[in-house]
Amino acid sequence: MKPHQKMLLGISVGAVAGLIANAVFGDAPWLRGLVEHVTNPVGQLFIRLLLMLVVPLLFSALVVGVAELDLKQVGRLGARTLGYTVVLSVISVLIGLLLVNTLRPGDGLSDEARALARTGTQIKAAPPPSDTSVGALFMSMVPTNPIKAAADGDMIGLIVFSLIFGLGLALTPGEPALRLKEAIQGLYDVMMKLIDGVLNLAPIGVGALLFSMTARLGFHILGQLASYVGVVLLALGIHMFVVYSLSVRFLGGRNPLEFFRSCRLAIVTAFSTSSSSATLPTALKVAEENLHLPRNVARFVLTAGSAMNQNGTALFEGVTVLFLAQVYGVELGLGQQAVIMFICVLAGIGTAGVPAGSIPVIAMILGMFNIPVEGLGLILGVDRFLDMCRTTLNVTGDLAAAVYVSRGEPPDRPVGEEAAESAAS
Repeated sequence: MKPHQKMLLGISVGAVAGLIANAVFGDAPWLRGLVEHVTNPVGQLFIRLLLMLVVPLLFSALVVGVAELDLKQVGRLGARTLGYTVVLSVISVLIGLLLVNTLRPGDGLSDEARALARTGTQIKAAPPPSDTSVGALFMSMVPTNPIKAAADGDMIGLIVFSLIFGLGLALTPGEPALRLKEAIQGLYDVMMKLIDGVLNLAPIGVGALLFSMTARLGFHILGQLASYVGVVLLALGIHMFVVYSLSVRFLGGRNPLEFFRSCRLAIVTAFSTSSSSATLPTALKVAEENLHLPRNVARFVLTAGSAMNQNGTALFEGVTVLFLAQVYGVELGLGQQAVIMFICVLAGIGTAGVPAGSIPVIAMILGMFNIPVEGLGLILGVDRFLDMCRTTLNVTGDLAAAVYVSRGEPPDRPVGEEAAESAAS
């Protein structure tokens, strides 16, 4: 069986078995024992394996992503690309947070069901920020000890340190800096290999998590899940067809309909592979041959964007965290939601452009705000489909960014002219 078929089998078996057990046996002691001592620990082990990889993966992905910008040569392109990425990521997360606060897809569970959902082994969570004022937020961004920040679960400090470290690495010449960059790239490659290995256990882990959840809560939880999927798709659709259309029209000076028509090949590839990295060759082909963008700009923006411009991922992470907070009855104030938005925007820069690359980051954010991490069992059940949709948004955003950055840049010279100049020199 292919990996996605195994995942679907694990999802189906876990969810259906849990629903049947809840409907037939209800709150039987043996069923509680099975959930508490077998299925829930198995699911928690899967979650712990993901959490174990968060710090090195986030650090290496952010450092390599920023260092690849090579700011000394392409400072102007880098500044425009980074600025566009940050602004559009903020807009995407705001759309998601607005919809999830307005439609509240996680509401509706009874107090008894919420109490059942909270039972089971809990992963020790990092303490939520005690002071959510603007001054305190900026103070918390710069850790006095980045290693201690990582150990204490202070992911905001770790993210900012990683960005600063990446900038320093990009600006430092010499062979030692190059070797350090290659070593960090090697760390990233190792983390991705380990993530692949952990995700191979996903059918068992997700099946156990879904069995534990549905055996406790029964059919009622499926209504919340359907509402959640609807909110994510609505937010992704608004950002793709409204925000990107406005960006292409007013920032890129192009017709949005022609833009989407030219990007069809890349959109289909992104949807089918669920990987921004795997779609990069197709996106480059579309940018040069269909959109007729300058080659140097397209290659720079799309290469950096495949790792850093993850608007759909940032949106998905924000919606997911607030949805699970609503499911478990965890109230988050505006200050805490602002912190979540900040983390999602920065984490979107460092999230791996591969299937399920955002799951470890979501687990980290859930832990920070004392939201039960086992709720990821619900999300993983539909994550493959939502991953296909948000990857489509990510890749379309990369191409929209390339259109914006290319505006005002000199076009490519004809190949014959370049060859003649080369021969003359």
